[in-house]
Amino acid sequence: MIPSDHFVRFYNEIFKYLEKQGPDALDRYYARVAERQAFFTLDAFRRDGLKGMYDYWSRIKVEENCDLDLILSDGCLELRMNVCPSLSKALDNDAGACRVYCDHCPGWVCRVIAMAGYYEVYDLVSRTEPTCVEYIYADRARAEAKYAEVLALRGPDLVRNNFRYFDK
Repeated sequence: MIPSDHFVRFYNEIFKYLEKQGPDALDRYYARVAERQAFFTLDAFRRDGLKGMYDYWSRIKVEENCDLDLILSDGCLELRMNVCPSLSKALDNDAGACRVYCDHCPGWVCRVIAMAGYYEVYDLVSRTEPTCVEYIYADRARAEAKYAEVLALRGPDLVRNNFRYFDK
């Protein structure tokens, strides 16, 4: 298995290359990653809902050594990445972190969450600080309200949602 230090740097260079190709290239890449991740996650997400998502990210927290808080309450799963190990490694790189490095998580996660029938708001917080927050809801109105709140706080460059996957 490739060490995470090398994997993150490799990913970082792929993102730089794809960013130069344009937003469609990155979007196609994220869609392919989502297909692969759905293979591993979608059944549990559909079957067990927010609890299945909580269980998945609980494992990821350990496997990827994440400083991550998971809060499951009142129809919402909140994932609070306090220190992202991936962006931390990308920032500690003499080649420099890709400007859109953090977009890869919502790029695939928002799609898979939509496939499961849930609504997501992804707050990147910053492109230079290794922290982010995800909010996952069963109720679209609650997700839309959270999106408006976070969008007003951060602006369109730092906030993502998966609503477009439902509107097709």
